[in-house]
Amino acid sequence: MELKNAVAVVTGANRGLGRQLATQLLDRGATVYAAARRPESVDLAGVTPLRLDVTDEESIRAAARIASDATLLVNNAGISTGTPLLAGDPAAVRLEMATNFFGPLAVTRAFAPVIEGNGGGAVLNVLSVLSWLHPAGVGAYAAAKAAAWALTGAVREELAPRGITVSALHVGYMDTDMASVIPADQKADPADVAAQALDGIQQGLPEILADDVTRLVKQGLALAPNAA
Repeated sequence: MELKNAVAVVTGANRGLGRQLATQLLDRGATVYAAARRPESVDLAGVTPLRLDVTDEESIRAAARIASDATLLVNNAGISTGTPLLAGDPAAVRLEMATNFFGPLAVTRAFAPVIEGNGGGAVLNVLSVLSWLHPAGVGAYAAAKAAAWALTGAVREELAPRGITVSALHVGYMDTDMASVIPADQKADPADVAAQALDGIQQGLPEILADDVTRLVKQGLALAPNAA
């Protein structure tokens, strides 16, 4: 997909990776709707702030009506509560699934007809290395991202006949608020990750692996269980 003159909706665009994606899309000549639960928190020049809460169906429908010229959807908004599946608060587990799985699904369902009506385009789902690696301490997050990986593959097949490509971005820790407790030398630069993601969209890649850890883990999926 050519990003120059694309019309992009980026969820969670007020900070972190979403902010970088919105910034770099502008730099590449796209028009950008910077979506956030609180649009007043969007401080990027040149974008159109858009209210969108991925857990609120009415706000999603309203955003799709406003951004009726969209050709690219970036499902970036997400949370990590650090909740284990057995010992953790069930409400937190549900919140992770609501935000990281059902949210992107609802947004994609709303925007797919919009993108198709505008001649086709692309969807990017921001996932994680934890789509494939499932530490117990963040079991809720890993489960939601694993589900979102399955969502991405299934939706890719559904949307291909409608002229919409679907890409998944997988990455480990990034230097964002979500990973603030992780040492800096273990985190990727969100600007670099965003650049790789946008290059991948332009190339129509189904999966974009943004760091060495992610590439190693993905490679390990091909090993037999007793060979790990």
